[in-house]
Amino acid sequence: MTQAIQRQLTFDEFIVWYPENSDTRYELHDGVIVEMPKPTGTHSNVAGFVSGTLFAEILHCQLAYSIPKECVIKVENSSYEPDVILLDKQQVANHESRWKKESIITLGSSIPLIVEVVSTNWSDDYALKMDAYEYLGISEYWIVDYLALGGRKFIGNPKRPTISVNNLVNGEYQVTQFRNDEKIISSVFPNLEITANQIFQAAI
Repeated sequence: MTQAIQRQLTFDEFIVWYPENSDTRYELHDGVIVEMPKPTGTHSNVAGFVSGTLFAEILHCQLAYSIPKECVIKVENSSYEPDVILLDKQQVANHESRWKKESIITLGSSIPLIVEVVSTNWSDDYALKMDAYEYLGISEYWIVDYLALGGRKFIGNPKRPTISVNNLVNGEYQVTQFRNDEKIISSVFPNLEITANQIFQAAI
């Protein structure tokens, strides 16, 4: 049984606290432990499809990137585990001292791209995590909202399944949105040939 914590934790205290071999996933949001909802099968299908598509592009273009199965991102006093994360192998090898033993990444320059697949806690993806990833300087951040769960101010009215690609420009994210059969435009993968609908259909 996981012991309840009544006070805010530092990032390192959270890493020590994190229960081994737990079926439950946790993140630390500004010092507060948050139990993350268990992903549905469709959520996992979408995340797996995106990960596989990007990995195929890495192989095809012979890029020095990796997509780890597990990864913890440290942003000040918070800890995040994104659905899909792309790492720059050379940057990680040269500058991420905690990666080999703890799977922890601390520098935005190590992360060319992050993908979050939206679930019931959609506000985290559109607000909390967007702010954190922008602050860390992660150059590209995708929000895959295949169920159109996000608020209307984020995906429009009427709400439709949407992929929001946020690119860092002068320290701030600029968003471009893709729907239906529109081809995803990525600065990290300029030759990528995938449409929004192809990603959405992976949920079936």
